[in-house]
Amino acid sequence: MSDIPHLLIPYAASASEGCQQTLASLPLPHLDRLLARLATDPAHSSTAEETSFSSPHERALAQALGLPPDDGRTPWAAWYRQQQGQPADGKAWAFVTPCQWQVTTDHITLRDPQALGLTEESSRALLAIVSPWFAEDGIHLHYDQPTRWLAEGPLFAGLATASLDRVLLRDVRAWMPDAAQARTLQRLNSEMQMLLYTHAFNDARAEHGLPMVNSFWVHGAGTLPATTATPAPEMPLVLRDAALREDWRTWGAAWAALDAGPVAGLLRQAEQGSAVRLTLCGERAALALHTAPRGLVQRIQAYFKPTRFAQMAPQL
Repeated sequence: MSDIPHLLIPYAASASEGCQQTLASLPLPHLDRLLARLATDPAHSSTAEETSFSSPHERALAQALGLPPDDGRTPWAAWYRQQQGQPADGKAWAFVTPCQWQVTTDHITLRDPQALGLTEESSRALLAIVSPWFAEDGIHLHYDQPTRWLAEGPLFAGLATASLDRVLLRDVRAWMPDAAQARTLQRLNSEMQMLLYTHAFNDARAEHGLPMVNSFWVHGAGTLPATTATPAPEMPLVLRDAALREDWRTWGAAWAALDAGPVAGLLRQAEQGSAVRLTLCGERAALALHTAPRGLVQRIQAYFKPTRFAQMAPQL
């Protein structure tokens, strides 16, 4: 199955009324033609609550890669290290994203880290400030990207953490890790907020009109099990930002481009007789489909009652 072309589309739909209205009038001709050729694959489909730690596309990707799909326990950081040619060495790793929490009486909202304007220089400077505090608790931080560091420490073994996509621009309280397991992280978070609130690092940012960095989010934690290398499916992220911001006009335009590009390409392969896989993901479910033999009745039904994605979208 690993050599079968597989297109995995995150944020393909939302339960939002605005999304459903957009889909009702959005022509996706290649997707509709492709859906008419595919059958549902229950073994690779999944459904969970919107408050689950892992988003549907993460669960689907983990399953495709042969990684643990358990909610919040796919070791993405350790897997990423391995992909970069740096063995995880059986240690527990996690991603740490510096961010800003906007705290009110009834919400703790995580702002988009990309809006912080962190550069490699400023991110490394911040890393140098906070690393000693983490090291005291056996957590070793390593620079990876301006808005993402790697962390290694026994604390991350078996720790369920919520995907950054789950909490972005939302109230994080529904996705906080288990209080007993993450007591150290909660204390560190409080310490970082006190440390950074009046720190010269943020004073300098304020002088340049940049937002304060006052917290961090841990995600992708765990220890990498022994796995067989499996090719990753094609996973375009062009729908992500617009969906998270509920900008359905931009999202619809991105879907049209996706339909004319990767979806049309997968359709061509299917029409040429190749086996293909398609996974459509929303906030709740991942719907897996694949080419499968169809009887005469199914072919006739597909001809007279063509499938439209807009009809399938509400189940995602």
